[in-house]
Amino acid sequence: MRRNVALLVTALLLVVGFGGWAWWKSWQLQREAAAAREALAVAPAAAAAIFSYDYRTFDAAVANGRTFATGTFASEYDKTTSALKDAVIKEQAVVNAQVSSSGVVDASPDKVDVLLYVNQYRRNVTITGEKVDQNRVVLTLIKVDGAWKVSAASAL
Repeated sequence: MRRNVALLVTALLLVVGFGGWAWWKSWQLQREAAAAREALAVAPAAAAAIFSYDYRTFDAAVANGRTFATGTFASEYDKTTSALKDAVIKEQAVVNAQVSSSGVVDASPDKVDVLLYVNQYRRNVTITGEKVDQNRVVLTLIKVDGAWKVSAASAL
């Protein structure tokens, strides 16, 4: 009799334990899926803002790109755009970045890596017409105060 009770209690604990684990795993997957959807919705606009500029409105373009950046990436973005400004104005450069496709590479509830195919349409006084640079970029987005921000960018 005691043996049957012990087996029953053990079986019950196993079922409850497995049920708890399954619930937690399902909850975690739902959080990851929600994060992926949210970050994927932000990433194309972030890429377009970060990788576009116009010599006539350079400071405004940089400020727009900066709204999508956070942490060390924001500092790197500031340094890069500051170093670029004189050349952009001198060459009357205009770069319009457009995302042609994107997808999630990896996702957790608080961090998502998004692969983006970015076409940069550029023109300036040193080239005839418009040139197109096709780039593949992985943006790492993290949640900061409820908003998805770019914390890293890597060209492939």
